[in-house]
Amino acid sequence: GYMMLAAGLGPAGAALAIFHLLTHGAFKANMFLGSGSVMHGMDEDTDMYHFGALRKAMPITFWTFACGYLAIIGFPGFAGFFSKDPIIEAAWERGWAFGLLALVGAGITAFYMTRLMVLTFGGEKRWRSDVHPHESPSTMTIPLIVLAILSVVAGFAMNGWIAGWLAPATGAEVPEGGVFHWSLIGIINLVVVAVGILLGWFLNRARVPGEEPATSNPFALASRHYLYGDAINNAVVIQPARGIGRGVGLFDKGIIDGLVMGGSAVVAACSQGLRKLQNGAVRTYGLTMAYGVIIVCLVVILGRMA
Repeated sequence: GYMMLAAGLGPAGAALAIFHLLTHGAFKANMFLGSGSVMHGMDEDTDMYHFGALRKAMPITFWTFACGYLAIIGFPGFAGFFSKDPIIEAAWERGWAFGLLALVGAGITAFYMTRLMVLTFGGEKRWRSDVHPHESPSTMTIPLIVLAILSVVAGFAMNGWIAGWLAPATGAEVPEGGVFHWSLIGIINLVVVAVGILLGWFLNRARVPGEEPATSNPFALASRHYLYGDAINNAVVIQPARGIGRGVGLFDKGIIDGLVMGGSAVVAACSQGLRKLQNGAVRTYGLTMAYGVIIVCLVVILGRMA
């Protein structure tokens, strides 16, 4: 979302979009692989209500994932801080609506990522009795360590030259930021992120149930149903497409196949009738000739009478 927002802000935003694409590639890959590591350690269980306290059972996964977590929320010094904060500032310069949405996105990201960390790695264990969490093998942990390092240093390493390097393509110079470069919008963003972190921790710090609790909260229900995207897609696309497919199938079977199979059936019936006249019996051929002579005589006689 921040990449698309930046790309729509103009020449300067295009450079920021590419910058965020690169840093995002580091910390998001870190978290995707970290999620896979957790799934591996939990015997493919993907329900966070069944997790908890994995920081002790999977320490490498926890610390590397924490680096990705701090990067994606824009914690000062981590990769996301260098690339995401300038996008939020550029959005405010373009218009308050863009800036406000960018700030809301930062707060939501901090909230749900903190909730993810608390439910997965914090609190008490909620593992199923047949699950025995364990650290992933080196084939997974070594790439995790590399990506965790990139989640920390990628923003700082590229911050000094990426915008200038992209300037010939984007047509705009982007002022260099840094850990010690603070603006009013940057401070407000840090406060919003802090609020999101506190809410994510406070609302999930209590004893977490082992199963997803029942609720009538419309926001929670919408979230659990992925904003009803699957239901809308099923109603608008899948079911109509299936109806059209069934109609086409019936038309093909009833009309197209009916004409083809009906024509062949008529030919087959006619041939079955005609083959009875060619049975190889002389008496049948004689009788047929007698019928033919009688018919010819009748036609001639009736013709003369007319």
